[in-house]
Amino acid sequence: QVQLEESGGGLVQAGASLRLSCAASGDTVESYALGWFRQAPGKEREFLAAISGTGENTVFADSVKGRFTVSRDNAKNTAYLQMNILNPADTAIYYCALGERLRPPTSLKRKYIAWGQGTQVTVSA
Repeated sequence: QVQLEESGGGLVQAGASLRLSCAASGDTVESYALGWFRQAPGKEREFLAAISGTGENTVFADSVKGRFTVSRDNAKNTAYLQMNILNPADTAIYYCALGERLRPPTSLKRKYIAWGQGTQVTVSA
């Protein structure tokens, strides 16, 4: 069974950048899309970005398109979320998630079958 672990979160000032990592263990994930979500206090978990197993296809939420990029290194069984020009509204717990095997990347939360524990990102004004 695949387990996911996010890292790279922290406290940054507005305008800064952060790169989050999502390391998979227990099995290789090259046949699975990987997605990124976030959840702010009192809000629902929000889709951000997803990447196909090969890395060739990506999907982004309109709210982060142009600021966030997603990538993966299947040799390291790891995906990344590069976040630029962060602002206080980006403060949340960030999660990575495993899509269904051989399915395309999707924004639909119900299509993800495993989740990491999350990493906190706090952006100060």
